[in-house]
Amino acid sequence: MEDLKDYLDSLVEKNNTEEFIKDDPVQFPHRYNDIHDIEIVSFLVATIAWGNRKMILNNANKMLEMMGKSPYDYVMSGGWEKIDEAKCVHRTFFGRDLKYYCRGLMEIYRRDRIGGIEDVFYNEEHDVWRGIQNFRDLMAEANGATSKHISNPSCEAPMKGSACKRLHMALRWLVRNDGIVDLGVWKRLKPKDLMIPLDVHVARVSRDLELLERKSNDRMAVELLTTKLRELDKEDPVKYDFALFGVELMK
Repeated sequence: MEDLKDYLDSLVEKNNTEEFIKDDPVQFPHRYNDIHDIEIVSFLVATIAWGNRKMILNNANKMLEMMGKSPYDYVMSGGWEKIDEAKCVHRTFFGRDLKYYCRGLMEIYRRDRIGGIEDVFYNEEHDVWRGIQNFRDLMAEANGATSKHISNPSCEAPMKGSACKRLHMALRWLVRNDGIVDLGVWKRLKPKDLMIPLDVHVARVSRDLELLERKSNDRMAVELLTTKLRELDKEDPVKYDFALFGVELMK
Protein backbone atom coordinates (compact mmCIF):
# COMPACT_ATOMS: atom_id res chain seq x y z
CA MET A 1 0.00 0.00 0.00
CA GLU A 2 2.92 2.31 0.75
CA ASP A 3 4.35 1.80 -2.75
CA LEU A 4 0.95 2.56 -4.25
CA LYS A 5 0.66 5.71 -2.15
CA ASP A 6 4.09 6.88 -3.33
CA TYR A 7 3.12 6.18 -6.94
CA LEU A 8 -0.20 8.03 -6.73
CA ASP A 9 1.33 10.92 -4.77
CA SER A 10 3.89 11.35 -7.54
CA LEU A 11 1.10 11.53 -10.13
CA VAL A 12 -0.78 14.10 -8.04
CA GLU A 13 2.36 16.23 -7.92
CA LYS A 14 2.86 15.82 -11.66
CA ASN A 15 -0.71 16.73 -12.65
CA ASN A 16 -1.85 19.20 -9.98
CA THR A 17 -0.13 22.16 -11.65
CA GLU A 18 -1.05 25.46 -13.25
CA GLU A 19 -0.33 23.87 -16.63
CA PHE A 20 -3.23 21.48 -15.98
CA ILE A 21 -5.78 24.31 -15.87
CA LYS A 22 -5.60 25.44 -19.50
CA ASP A 23 -6.77 22.09 -20.88
CA ASP A 24 -9.38 21.30 -18.24
CA PRO A 25 -12.93 22.59 -17.64
CA VAL A 26 -11.75 23.98 -14.28
CA GLN A 27 -10.30 26.88 -16.30
CA PHE A 28 -13.76 28.45 -16.51
CA PRO A 29 -14.49 29.13 -12.81
CA HIS A 30 -10.91 30.46 -12.62
CA ARG A 31 -11.99 33.35 -14.85
CA TYR A 32 -14.16 34.88 -12.12
CA ASN A 33 -13.57 36.54 -8.75
CA ASP A 34 -17.07 36.75 -7.29
CA ILE A 35 -18.07 33.63 -5.34
CA HIS A 36 -21.54 33.55 -6.91
CA ASP A 37 -20.11 33.61 -10.41
CA ILE A 38 -17.60 30.90 -9.48
CA GLU A 39 -20.17 28.51 -8.05
CA ILE A 40 -22.67 29.02 -10.89
CA VAL A 41 -19.97 28.45 -13.50
CA SER A 42 -18.65 25.41 -11.62
CA PHE A 43 -22.01 23.66 -11.66
CA LEU A 44 -22.92 24.59 -15.22
CA VAL A 45 -19.56 23.66 -16.72
CA ALA A 46 -19.32 20.43 -14.73
CA THR A 47 -22.80 19.53 -15.94
CA ILE A 48 -21.71 19.57 -19.60
CA ALA A 49 -18.28 18.04 -18.93
CA TRP A 50 -18.71 14.72 -20.69
CA GLY A 51 -17.55 13.49 -24.07
CA ASN A 52 -14.83 14.96 -26.27
CA ARG A 53 -12.68 17.35 -24.24
CA LYS A 54 -12.19 19.87 -27.04
CA MET A 55 -15.95 19.99 -27.59
CA ILE A 56 -16.56 20.45 -23.87
CA LEU A 57 -14.21 23.44 -23.71
CA ASN A 58 -15.62 25.04 -26.89
CA ASN A 59 -19.23 24.62 -25.80
CA ALA A 60 -18.58 25.79 -22.25
CA ASN A 61 -16.92 28.90 -23.63
CA LYS A 62 -19.92 29.62 -25.88
CA MET A 63 -22.36 29.08 -23.02
CA LEU A 64 -20.53 31.51 -20.75
CA GLU A 65 -20.15 34.12 -23.52
CA MET A 66 -23.94 34.05 -23.79
CA MET A 67 -24.19 34.80 -20.07
CA GLY A 68 -22.03 37.92 -20.22
CA LYS A 69 -19.54 39.25 -17.68
CA SER A 70 -21.44 38.04 -14.63
CA PRO A 71 -23.27 34.69 -14.79
CA TYR A 72 -24.83 35.57 -11.42
CA ASP A 73 -26.33 38.79 -12.81
CA TYR A 74 -27.51 36.85 -15.86
CA VAL A 75 -29.29 34.30 -13.68
CA MET A 76 -30.84 36.81 -11.29
CA SER A 77 -31.97 39.23 -14.01
CA GLY A 78 -33.80 36.50 -15.90
CA GLY A 79 -31.71 36.92 -19.04
CA TRP A 80 -31.99 33.16 -19.52
CA GLU A 81 -35.72 33.45 -20.24
CA LYS A 82 -34.88 34.46 -23.83
CA ILE A 83 -32.89 31.28 -24.53
CA ASP A 84 -34.09 29.22 -27.47
CA GLU A 85 -35.17 25.99 -25.77
CA ALA A 86 -34.25 23.91 -28.84
CA LYS A 87 -30.72 25.35 -29.05
CA CYS A 88 -28.03 22.69 -28.55
CA VAL A 89 -25.62 23.78 -25.83
CA HIS A 90 -23.67 20.52 -25.58
CA ARG A 91 -24.69 17.13 -26.90
CA THR A 92 -27.99 16.32 -25.11
CA PHE A 93 -27.92 19.50 -23.01
CA PHE A 94 -30.19 22.03 -24.75
CA GLY A 95 -31.43 25.53 -24.16
CA ARG A 96 -34.34 24.17 -22.14
CA ASP A 97 -31.86 22.45 -19.84
CA LEU A 98 -29.87 25.63 -19.36
CA LYS A 99 -33.10 27.47 -18.55
CA TYR A 100 -33.95 24.74 -16.04
CA TYR A 101 -30.60 25.22 -14.32
CA CYS A 102 -30.82 29.02 -14.30
CA ARG A 103 -34.38 29.03 -12.98
CA GLY A 104 -33.42 26.66 -10.19
CA LEU A 105 -30.33 28.63 -9.23
CA MET A 106 -32.29 31.87 -9.19
CA GLU A 107 -34.82 30.39 -6.77
CA ILE A 108 -32.07 29.04 -4.52
CA TYR A 109 -30.45 32.47 -4.28
CA ARG A 110 -33.81 34.13 -3.67
CA ARG A 111 -34.70 32.01 -0.66
CA ASP A 112 -34.33 34.07 2.52
CA ARG A 113 -33.43 31.00 4.55
CA ILE A 114 -30.58 30.07 2.21
CA GLY A 115 -27.47 32.21 2.01
CA GLY A 116 -26.08 30.59 -1.10
CA ILE A 117 -25.48 27.32 -2.84
CA GLU A 118 -23.07 26.04 -0.19
CA ASP A 119 -25.88 26.16 2.35
CA VAL A 120 -27.83 23.75 0.14
CA PHE A 121 -25.00 21.22 0.32
CA TYR A 122 -23.94 21.70 3.92
CA ASN A 123 -25.42 19.69 6.79
CA GLU A 124 -24.17 18.87 10.28
CA GLU A 125 -23.26 15.34 9.22
CA HIS A 126 -21.07 16.70 6.39
CA ASP A 127 -22.88 14.24 4.13
CA VAL A 128 -22.31 15.36 0.55
CA TRP A 129 -24.78 12.78 -0.79
CA ARG A 130 -27.50 14.39 1.29
CA GLY A 131 -26.38 17.76 -0.03
CA ILE A 132 -26.64 16.57 -3.62
CA GLN A 133 -30.12 15.19 -2.96
CA ASN A 134 -31.15 18.52 -1.41
CA PHE A 135 -29.79 20.41 -4.43
CA ARG A 136 -31.63 18.10 -6.82
CA ASP A 137 -34.88 18.45 -4.87
CA LEU A 138 -34.68 22.26 -4.76
CA MET A 139 -33.96 22.46 -8.49
CA ALA A 140 -36.93 20.20 -9.16
CA GLU A 141 -39.17 22.25 -6.87
CA ALA A 142 -38.26 25.44 -8.73
CA ASN A 143 -38.97 23.85 -12.13
CA GLY A 144 -41.83 21.50 -11.33
CA ALA A 145 -39.87 18.48 -12.54
CA THR A 146 -36.57 16.66 -12.14
CA SER A 147 -33.79 16.83 -14.75
CA LYS A 148 -31.75 13.97 -16.15
CA HIS A 149 -28.76 16.33 -16.05
CA ILE A 150 -28.80 16.43 -12.24
CA SER A 151 -27.99 12.90 -11.12
CA ASN A 152 -30.02 11.10 -8.47
CA PRO A 153 -27.89 9.82 -5.55
CA SER A 154 -30.81 8.08 -3.85
CA CYS A 155 -30.31 4.38 -3.21
CA GLU A 156 -34.07 4.05 -3.65
CA ALA A 157 -33.77 5.13 -7.28
CA PRO A 158 -34.07 2.55 -10.09
CA MET A 159 -30.31 2.72 -10.71
CA LYS A 160 -29.62 2.30 -6.97
CA GLY A 161 -27.79 5.55 -6.54
CA SER A 162 -25.87 7.39 -9.24
CA ALA A 163 -22.14 8.02 -8.89
CA CYS A 164 -22.95 11.72 -9.51
CA LYS A 165 -19.55 12.20 -11.12
CA ARG A 166 -20.09 15.72 -12.48
CA LEU A 167 -21.56 17.04 -9.24
CA HIS A 168 -18.66 15.60 -7.25
CA MET A 169 -16.28 17.26 -9.69
CA ALA A 170 -17.93 20.65 -9.15
CA LEU A 171 -17.69 20.10 -5.39
CA ARG A 172 -13.99 19.30 -5.73
CA TRP A 173 -13.42 22.62 -7.49
CA LEU A 174 -15.41 24.55 -4.88
CA VAL A 175 -14.20 22.86 -1.68
CA ARG A 176 -10.57 21.83 -2.21
CA ASN A 177 -8.14 24.72 -1.93
CA ASP A 178 -4.77 23.52 -3.17
CA GLY A 179 -3.72 27.03 -4.23
CA ILE A 180 -3.18 25.76 -7.77
CA VAL A 181 -6.08 24.06 -9.56
CA ASP A 182 -9.05 23.79 -7.19
CA LEU A 183 -10.47 27.10 -6.02
CA GLY A 184 -11.72 26.29 -2.50
CA VAL A 185 -14.21 29.17 -2.23
CA TRP A 186 -16.51 27.15 0.04
CA LYS A 187 -15.40 26.92 3.66
CA ARG A 188 -18.01 24.92 5.57
CA LEU A 189 -17.53 21.68 3.70
CA LYS A 190 -14.00 20.25 4.01
CA PRO A 191 -11.85 18.27 1.56
CA LYS A 192 -12.14 15.21 3.80
CA ASP A 193 -15.94 15.26 3.25
CA LEU A 194 -15.66 14.92 -0.53
CA MET A 195 -16.23 11.85 -2.71
CA ILE A 196 -14.13 10.87 -5.71
CA PRO A 197 -15.59 11.89 -9.11
CA LEU A 198 -16.00 8.44 -10.68
CA ASP A 199 -16.15 7.92 -14.44
CA VAL A 200 -15.48 4.83 -16.55
CA HIS A 201 -11.74 5.48 -16.86
CA VAL A 202 -11.15 6.22 -13.17
CA ALA A 203 -13.16 3.12 -12.25
CA ARG A 204 -11.17 0.86 -14.60
CA VAL A 205 -7.85 2.26 -13.38
CA SER A 206 -8.94 1.81 -9.76
CA ARG A 207 -9.77 -1.84 -10.44
CA ASP A 208 -6.41 -2.37 -12.16
CA LEU A 209 -4.71 -0.90 -9.08
CA GLU A 210 -6.86 -3.10 -6.80
CA LEU A 211 -8.42 -0.09 -5.14
CA LEU A 212 -11.90 -1.13 -6.24
CA GLU A 213 -13.53 -4.53 -6.66
CA ARG A 214 -17.14 -3.55 -7.30
CA LYS A 215 -18.16 -3.98 -10.94
CA SER A 216 -20.85 -1.29 -11.09
CA ASN A 217 -19.88 2.38 -11.43
CA ASP A 218 -22.48 3.60 -8.95
CA ARG A 219 -22.77 5.36 -5.61
CA MET A 220 -21.53 2.33 -3.69
CA ALA A 221 -18.43 2.16 -5.90
CA VAL A 222 -17.75 5.83 -5.15
CA GLU A 223 -18.04 5.21 -1.43
CA LEU A 224 -15.82 2.12 -1.52
CA LEU A 225 -13.13 3.82 -3.59
CA THR A 226 -13.17 6.98 -1.49
CA THR A 227 -12.80 4.88 1.67
CA LYS A 228 -9.70 3.28 0.14
CA LEU A 229 -8.30 6.66 -0.82
CA ARG A 230 -8.84 7.92 2.73
CA GLU A 231 -6.39 5.23 3.83
CA LEU A 232 -3.82 7.09 1.71
CA ASP A 233 -4.82 10.59 2.85
CA LYS A 234 -7.68 10.90 5.33
CA GLU A 235 -7.79 14.71 5.11
CA ASP A 236 -7.79 15.01 1.32
CA PRO A 237 -8.68 11.72 -0.40
CA VAL A 238 -10.05 13.35 -3.53
CA LYS A 239 -6.66 14.81 -4.46
CA TYR A 240 -6.06 11.39 -6.02
CA ASP A 241 -8.47 12.35 -8.78
CA PHE A 242 -5.39 14.06 -10.26
CA ALA A 243 -3.61 10.70 -10.22
CA LEU A 244 -6.27 8.21 -11.28
CA PHE A 245 -7.46 10.06 -14.37
CA GLY A 246 -3.87 10.20 -15.67
CA VAL A 247 -2.94 6.54 -15.22
CA GLU A 248 -2.56 4.60 -18.46
CA LEU A 249 -4.72 1.49 -18.36
CA MET A 250 -2.71 -1.63 -17.66
CA LYS A 251 -2.70 -4.34 -20.31
